[in-house]
Amino acid sequence: MAVADDIGAHLASLDFAAVSPAEFARLVKGLSAQQIKDLAADEALRERVLAEVFGRMKQQFRPEAAGTLDALIRWKITGVSSDAVYETRISEGRCEVTEGRTETEARTTLILADADFLKLVSGNANPVTMFMMRKLKIAGDVALASGLTRYFDIPKA
Repeated sequence: MAVADDIGAHLASLDFAAVSPAEFARLVKGLSAQQIKDLAADEALRERVLAEVFGRMKQQFRPEAAGTLDALIRWKITGVSSDAVYETRISEGRCEVTEGRTETEARTTLILADADFLKLVSGNANPVTMFMMRKLKIAGDVALASGLTRYFDIPKA
């Protein structure tokens, strides 16, 4: 647990806004699923990381790839003590992200655990493999979900 404590202390002290997507991808790549799970048990740290990841979706969005797509994507990240829900609205070449669940019906919902979510958004996991291994569950439009990666610049570690 000492290594996880050291990593946790390091991550807790990070200014996530100053970490580039590529640096974030390298950080995530260096962590095991268990280490991420242990770190996500710290709710304050988990909330900071999720807020930063979802906050960057607007900057990582590729409007030219989305074209005329109009869709609400709901993300449910399952945690040790609680679940987090965010929604991504892609419409008119823009991407808007909100925290929490609205009453609007999502075109697709992606459900995954903290570690799997971080591996996915940092480019450290293949979404098709995750789906086949049931680490990524999809409700609704599977075709939309399978193509989401082309709408965002996803870093590579």
